[in-house]
Amino acid sequence: MDIKGKIAVVTGGASGLGRGTVERFIADGAKVAIFDMNDKLGAEVAQLLGDNCDYYNVNVADPESVQKALDAVVAKWGALHIACNYAGIGGAFKTYGKIGPHPLDEYIKIVTVNQIGTFNVCRLAAEKMAANEPVTEDGGRGVIINTASVAAYEGQIGQVAYSATKGAIVGMTLPMARELASYGIRVNTIVPGLIHTPLFESVGDEYYKSLEASVVYPKRLGRPAEIAKLAAYLVDNDYMNGECVRMDGAIRMQPK
Repeated sequence: MDIKGKIAVVTGGASGLGRGTVERFIADGAKVAIFDMNDKLGAEVAQLLGDNCDYYNVNVADPESVQKALDAVVAKWGALHIACNYAGIGGAFKTYGKIGPHPLDEYIKIVTVNQIGTFNVCRLAAEKMAANEPVTEDGGRGVIINTASVAAYEGQIGQVAYSATKGAIVGMTLPMARELASYGIRVNTIVPGLIHTPLFESVGDEYYKSLEASVVYPKRLGRPAEIAKLAAYLVDNDYMNGECVRMDGAIRMQPK
């Protein structure tokens, strides 16, 4: 699917991987709606990128919030072709440790945002895409791109909730692709390793260098623009479907 002229939604699009993808899609000629909860950053990015970018305050885990925003996007631009899910949160609790059992409310919060929130956007975006006229010779109507993490495969100590949600996103990729195939909607998942997002701005230099050293090659953290380039490829290549693509410099995370 040619990105040029298409309509995209990017959750978590105000910063980090999401912002990198928003910038890439705009540069490639798409119109992009940022779904985020950071009003300040979201509005700033949308203003910076011009008339082809809008910001919506959206709670991805709230069906009404997502539905209202998707309705507004389609009402303004006429369709929805691409949905990229980056919105997510982390946590650092062991199943059992010095503070006792993993706080259940924290586990539920992470599952709600990362797993349920991702699926909520997918299901409602698919409904919009299914209404499109085909835009490719294969009858393609839409592309969904979700975001997991290498923690889905090599979760570290303290990542039990986060890893569970990212494993769920990996697990839903193929069945979702199969379920949406008859509508001409493809589904793929990006599996990032250590990517330099604003989260890393506050860590110490020694710790940052140790993270870089853990990457096989190249010996650095990835860049949001590199994830965005992969997202653009997944949209562009119509034979990519049902795949989970690691982008991690060949890193394999250690227990801690």
